[in-house]
Amino acid sequence: MTTGDRGFPPPPTFRPLSEDDPREVGGYRLVARLGVGGMGRVYLSYTRGGRPVALKVVRPELAQDAEFRHRFAQEVASARRIHGLFTAQVVDSGVDDPLPWLATAYVAGPSLQQVVHRFGPLPERTVLLIIAGIAEALQAVHATGVVHRDLKPGNVLIAADGPRVIDFGIARAADTSALTSTGLRIGSPGFMAPEQVLGRPATPATDVFALGALAVHISAGAPPFGDGPESATLYRAVHEEPDLSRVPAALRGLLLGCLAKDPEQRPGTDRIIEAARDHPAVGGHLRFTEDWLPHQVSTDLLHRADLPTTPAGPATTLD
Repeated sequence: MTTGDRGFPPPPTFRPLSEDDPREVGGYRLVARLGVGGMGRVYLSYTRGGRPVALKVVRPELAQDAEFRHRFAQEVASARRIHGLFTAQVVDSGVDDPLPWLATAYVAGPSLQQVVHRFGPLPERTVLLIIAGIAEALQAVHATGVVHRDLKPGNVLIAADGPRVIDFGIARAADTSALTSTGLRIGSPGFMAPEQVLGRPATPATDVFALGALAVHISAGAPPFGDGPESATLYRAVHEEPDLSRVPAALRGLLLGCLAKDPEQRPGTDRIIEAARDHPAVGGHLRFTEDWLPHQVSTDLLHRADLPTTPAGPATTLD
């Protein structure tokens, strides 16, 4: 066990396909399951040319909702126009299939949620580089008219050359009354802006608030509005000031600005990148050099680079 691992064993990155997993989706042979979320299941597959992709298949109950399918198709079309270097590029989709799906470039790295859970808060320089990378990713997202709406540590993957924002725009497809009634929440407590909690329109400033909350989480090891019941966390996001007591003092001004209650008072992504670049901890240069990540995280990236190429476990075929 490496120092700083906090006693957690490495998480299983690839899970064998189970009985109810398809063997093939949209012509892609599935190799392993990467995860399960509120929107569906995510699998590892490969393009015909051998490049790995993360293929997300939406849940059957979502696929049965006509409004969801319409908006999913719109959002996928927008997402395919996003070409930011700090985003996971959309490479293919099947919006008209019985179970709609989306394939993005696979990132062989853990999420920020996994990193903080295993290794604890990240160093100040690392946090600043991540903030700048995510801000640049948001610029690419917002330029296409998309608002992420669910930016959180679990939706940012870490690669050797910087962060990758995933799932941009897809949460918006589920923002319909029919789906809300099923209990799906658009956004994640602890990272939702006040206007989002209150049901008001989301704007690029909504994602800036989420970036601020994410930065607090990875620099302090806890979200800015605490843990506990969702209702309490959401109330604090709307009515109380964030807890930045464990955030390095030199980061607090920038993060407080991002977490302003009034969207108009939050900095734009250009200003965020400038503030990160001008911070003494990065020396005026935003560079993802070999030492930008703590050693434990870099080692974890090496372990994840060995991808399976054949399925393990039984599966069925999805027609």
